[in-house]
Amino acid sequence: MKLRIVPVLLTSLLSAALLFGGWFLYRQYVIQEPLQKIVAGYQGVNSSHITINRNEVTLKLDLQPGTKLRELVQYVSTEGKSVIGARTLKLDVDQHSNTLLDEYWDKAMFSVAEAMESRKYTLIPAKLDGLKEQYSKYTDVIATTEIDDNNVYVSLSNGKESKFIILPRQPGTMGVWNNA
Repeated sequence: MKLRIVPVLLTSLLSAALLFGGWFLYRQYVIQEPLQKIVAGYQGVNSSHITINRNEVTLKLDLQPGTKLRELVQYVSTEGKSVIGARTLKLDVDQHSNTLLDEYWDKAMFSVAEAMESRKYTLIPAKLDGLKEQYSKYTDVIATTEIDDNNVYVSLSNGKESKFIILPRQPGTMGVWNNA
């Protein structure tokens, strides 16, 4: 039996196109588009870009100042449960910060890191508010903190610009250093 090369190649190309085209259409219209509608429908989201991998869903977000991150994560997790499944949800928030907010966070970072390390999360809002009392130039900064099972969310805003910080509650473990 002699195989003809042209029909075999055409059949192979057609099968590959249907397989990969079908996978692309499935990912685009069944998985990614419904999740995009859920995220875009949340108040405070200017724009979003979604990347879905085998183990995680990454949301690259552009948010308005004052957006509640914890509520956004909770909303996306519950409404998009069928799409997200067992994947982990990871946020990448665009920062629209200025030097005042960056300076405020730099001054608060040590106290916040200490509170995170000791797992005394209630100290974080007190430390952030203490900076406003200590320095008069930070009186216009609005600092909000929220917490869920996985992260501590810190939002800094002065009305026009904003800075969003997501701190994981389960820090990475340090191993043994070779040069110690």
